[in-house]
Amino acid sequence: MKLLRYGKKNHEKPGMLDCDGNIRDLSKFVDDIDGDLLSGDKLQMLMDLDPSTLPLVDQKVRYGACVNNVGKFLCIGLNYADHVAETGAEVPEEPVVFSKFTSAISGPNDDVMIPKGSEKTDWEVELGIIIGKAAAYADETVAEEAIAGYCVINDISERQFQLERSGQWDLGKGCDTFGPLGPWLVTKEEISDVGNLSMWLDVNGIRRQAGNTKTMLFKPAYIVSFLSQFMSLQPGDVISTGTPPGVGLGFNPPIYLKANDTMTLGIEGLGEQHQTVIATP
Repeated sequence: MKLLRYGKKNHEKPGMLDCDGNIRDLSKFVDDIDGDLLSGDKLQMLMDLDPSTLPLVDQKVRYGACVNNVGKFLCIGLNYADHVAETGAEVPEEPVVFSKFTSAISGPNDDVMIPKGSEKTDWEVELGIIIGKAAAYADETVAEEAIAGYCVINDISERQFQLERSGQWDLGKGCDTFGPLGPWLVTKEEISDVGNLSMWLDVNGIRRQAGNTKTMLFKPAYIVSFLSQFMSLQPGDVISTGTPPGVGLGFNPPIYLKANDTMTLGIEGLGEQHQTVIATP
């Protein structure tokens, strides 16, 4: 099942994608796609619906972030062996954890805004985990059960803010528009092997990233289990799991985003995002 949110910013409605790629309205059945929905019986109720019986939505409508009311937006760095190699970093012994501020969340096709003072805004296509059940001190079996589904995330990063400023990564990761989510929350039963999904990102029509989740050092269930040893995870929390090689920082010389650039990115089975880069007004 592919769940989504559509409509004007801050006024999105819940929807579902049918087997023909049409958006169907879910407003009659649920108020929103959020942690309350994911943790309750309504999720199974939606799975039992016949999408063809639901009202059609204009296909040109804006997509919002695929999940609302996100409590925590957690991220894992240096989680792809081939990306670690391009950065020259050492392979981490355990997941490298940082956060994106929830104010960074935006729709998958919304503009990405270069922050004031930025000269090193970069891209990162990533697999997102969306939590559906509370998890604390979970083993990997329980952690797997806590995952509601997956989505595409562009972990936009300002490298100078991230690596040359305060000694931690968050300031370069959490700027406004730096967290496009979606287009869909894809529930687990649609993904046969989350450990073998192709992923890619183009800038101005040029392929910059081409990778596969099979090179992840730490897999989704392990990541959820690991994080749950340090904090409780709640329904609706989002975890971005790292990026394959091809980020702008990894080129010689580095390549960074500028106003009017375009990005197109996707993950097998999870859909695509399309963004235009704009300057800060």
